Amino acid sequence: MDTKQTTLDAYLARTAAIHAKLERFQQLADDHLGHDPDAIHWGLVGNLGRVEAGLDELLAILGGDGE
Repeated sequence: MDTKQTTLDAYLARTAAIHAKLERFQQLADDHLGHDPDAIHWGLVGNLGRVEAGLDELLAILGGDGE
């Protein structure tokens, strides 16, 4: 029996991992990314800017038109 992973198997595994991480990220986002809304400060805003830039970069890599 050949247990060698095919390209498609690897692709599907990575896609599933990405979906799981996106789901976790959505849960965090729905909960203010774990931050108390009454304790928001400019450092957190800066961190979110980095996250947003990273998401834009990922969208550009995948052809989703990041800003």
